[in-house]
Amino acid sequence: FDFKSLRQEIMSKASVGHWKAATRKLKRLSKNYETPDRPVDAEVYLAVLTACAEDRLHGARASEPARKILEEMSARGYGVPKDVANGCIANSLGIEEGGKHEGCGGVDTALAMLAALESSPGGTEGVTMDSYGSIVSALAKDGAVEEAILLLRAMVVEKSFTPPLSTFADVAEAGSRDGKKGESVLQVLTLAKAAGYELDTVASAQVGRELLASAVIAAEQMDNLALGLRLLTAAGKAEGCAPDRGDDLVASSSKAAQRATMLIHKRAIDRAVEDDSWNLAVKLLELMPQRSLTPATSVWRKVVTTCAKNQKSRKATAILLDWVKLSDEGKAVKPPVSVFNTVVNACEICGEEELTLKVLDTMKQTHDTEGNIITTNIAMKRLAKLGNPRACEGIIIGMLQSGIEPNVVSYTTAIGACATEGSKDAAFAYEWLNRMRSRNVPPNFHTYNTALAACLDGKLESTVLGSTIATEMMADVDLELEKGLKGSADYRSTMPDAYTKVLARSLMKQLRENWRAGDINMTVAKATVRVPLLRLVDFDKSEEAKMVKEKVAAAEMIRKASAEAAEGEDMQTTERDDTDLEYSLVNKLHKDSHRIAEV
Repeated sequence: FDFKSLRQEIMSKASVGHWKAATRKLKRLSKNYETPDRPVDAEVYLAVLTACAEDRLHGARASEPARKILEEMSARGYGVPKDVANGCIANSLGIEEGGKHEGCGGVDTALAMLAALESSPGGTEGVTMDSYGSIVSALAKDGAVEEAILLLRAMVVEKSFTPPLSTFADVAEAGSRDGKKGESVLQVLTLAKAAGYELDTVASAQVGRELLASAVIAAEQMDNLALGLRLLTAAGKAEGCAPDRGDDLVASSSKAAQRATMLIHKRAIDRAVEDDSWNLAVKLLELMPQRSLTPATSVWRKVVTTCAKNQKSRKATAILLDWVKLSDEGKAVKPPVSVFNTVVNACEICGEEELTLKVLDTMKQTHDTEGNIITTNIAMKRLAKLGNPRACEGIIIGMLQSGIEPNVVSYTTAIGACATEGSKDAAFAYEWLNRMRSRNVPPNFHTYNTALAACLDGKLESTVLGSTIATEMMADVDLELEKGLKGSADYRSTMPDAYTKVLARSLMKQLRENWRAGDINMTVAKATVRVPLLRLVDFDKSEEAKMVKEKVAAAEMIRKASAEAAEGEDMQTTERDDTDLEYSLVNKLHKDSHRIAEV
């Protein structure tokens, strides 16, 4: 009688929605009155479960009683209605920490309900895709990314579900937010593709763009630049984003996505510059504004310098003019004068005189200046190319009168005018060496090479001067080895390079012709004039060369170590490229078979 009476009370309470009273009475019935011959039947459990499930588990407050009932029904082998059980799982989850709602329910409760439902007579077939998806999203938001991926993989691989993109986006976002789970985000992408989604089309939907944005962030964290760029390209192909671009929307979807996209482009440009791939660097630079990214001054400069270094004068000029246009619109910082000089150098090397004038005119309009010492050096290189050393002398005198101190490039260019074919003047070249020293501007190996080239006119007097220059060069080498090198090697070092050896051999050949012509005694020539030239030729085999290699290796290690702790390495590389261009025109004046000096 007591069993039947209590059972009737439970059914009555459940029918009017009194879930708390029904739950308490069900517990009492099971504990006090149930016997093996008289078990609590499924109808009672289902009535109480239905009462608990109403009003979204009564704001999740009935989550724990519903969980216990589901576990009890599963253990007793009772079937559970699919809609009621799945509703309980979904409604037990909230947006608070741990997936709770006002402190009730949560991820753990939902997982327990899922386990109970899977072990019930209906098995996994009773669990809907939405129930799995809600638990996956809740796990991801709670930071349990690995567990979320395991359940997501089971949905896609074992159950052949196609979860909504929002489920994948939730897990990917959690993985990218962690900062150390980039591989997990890639797993999510793989599962999305396995579920039937195409990367080239998902950006048409907002949640698809969120998924791609998380993947881009993960690619940056893993330094997988190729993947990051591939994802952005896929987003750009998506239709339905007009008037915007899919890649632009992905890049600007959040601060983290924008930062990751910026870093990916910057690093990709750096690597393209390192690999001397000017066309890739240009393509990446052109993509940046299309993705709402503003290139930094250093990025512009690297791309321009790379184009100039590869003698792509027209492309370098076009990029520079685009930069100037953006600066006029207030969207970029003005290009520094040094960048204009780099482009002018490239135009001069390629013989693009009209472009040279256009760049100089743009520089004057942008900076309201005629240029600086580098621009003056470029003008002097034009005169040197014509073999007019006196005109070069006039420019240097004008610089001094204007208070501009010529640098080593200025004097090397003046000496270069004395080394052009048909206008070689060894005496004047040697005089320039003495003049620059008097102004406390020490010559470097470019300067000495150019002066040695000026001595190759077949005359004995020039051969003797070449020997004297070789003696002075080796004296400077000894001094450099003793005191060390301070500053850029391209501007300061006097160490002979491969071209120095070529010039020394040519002067020795010229000396041989001189003694054969009877201009000098062979024995005297070998004992005096040839000695310094031989020292240059054999420099690689000497102890000095060994010391140079050791010092260069040590200096390179120090440079790399210091560059790792600062962002200056990229700019140092760019400045070295600018230096290469500075000397390339001068070296071209006296090299027949070499386009650019070995610097």
